[in-house]
Amino acid sequence: MIIYQHFHTTKLVTGAATVGVLSLAGIANSHAQSFPNRPLRIVAPYVPGGGVDFVARAIAQKLPEFLGQQVIVENRPGGGTIIGTELVVRAPPDGYTLLLGGVPNTVNISLFKKLPYDLMRDLAPIILTTTAPNILAVHPSIPAKSVKELIALAKSRPGELSFASAGIGSSNHLSGELFRITAHINIVHVPYKGGGAAVVDLIAGHVSMYFGTTPSTVPHVRTGKLRGLAVTTARRSQATPDVPTIAEAGLPTFEQSAWHGLFVPAATPQAVIARLNNDVLRVLRSPDFVARLAAQGVDTIGNTPTEFAAFIKQDIEKYAKLVKAAGIRIE
Repeated sequence: MIIYQHFHTTKLVTGAATVGVLSLAGIANSHAQSFPNRPLRIVAPYVPGGGVDFVARAIAQKLPEFLGQQVIVENRPGGGTIIGTELVVRAPPDGYTLLLGGVPNTVNISLFKKLPYDLMRDLAPIILTTTAPNILAVHPSIPAKSVKELIALAKSRPGELSFASAGIGSSNHLSGELFRITAHINIVHVPYKGGGAAVVDLIAGHVSMYFGTTPSTVPHVRTGKLRGLAVTTARRSQATPDVPTIAEAGLPTFEQSAWHGLFVPAATPQAVIARLNNDVLRVLRSPDFVARLAAQGVDTIGNTPTEFAAFIKQDIEKYAKLVKAAGIRIE
């Protein structure tokens, strides 16, 4: 009799738990059906003015046409994107808080012994939005008109030339490190809290060079405030068709670029993720959006959450090798 009562109680508990799970599933489904019913925010983990900020704001301006709600960009710089990323990880998993992530999110796994989150476990990928080259730009006072001349100058003045970045582990930092080890030169890394700040100091002549994102750097190349020597991708940028690739300019194996993609907290309902993926993809296929980004050297991509997850996994492995080869360390 006791055994029967225990079994019966277990069935009641199990039944109650099942009802609870079904209720939660019902709530999640209901939420997904009503999504979105208020403004969304995209967290950009850098200061305003850089490539990530540009892409985030471009998406935020266009997305309401398809989503039917206002989209706000919130800049949360610091910690090599860790502060902004953790903010999204801790946000309610309801689809209203998104992260525009990029190269630092995959690089940080190799740079830090311990992060306050697990990228693959705590965030759900929505879509790979864009890729962009970095452009190697120097201050006009630097007596180098080509990549070969810059390498020769660096070799003649070891440890004297410096390169700015948007922070340790940023795409432009990694471009600089790859350039350093591929060209066998000694140049000094100067990290900033974002691309906007790095460009300001390069224009002021406080650093020698910067592998800047095209949106933050190309406008200053066009006005002559900076000199563009090469782009980091395998092919030339539409924004600067007369600027060669670094591979063309003397380092045949060189290739590195920035990417941007949207994430939400991992427990976000699949229906919400599907809606966001669909509407962001519509943004990325809009001719006016494509033209606006192409003018700044940014290519629109667009894929499925599964494809984006596979891309992230490959990126983690790729940069683990570069971090080790370049001896990059967090001080």
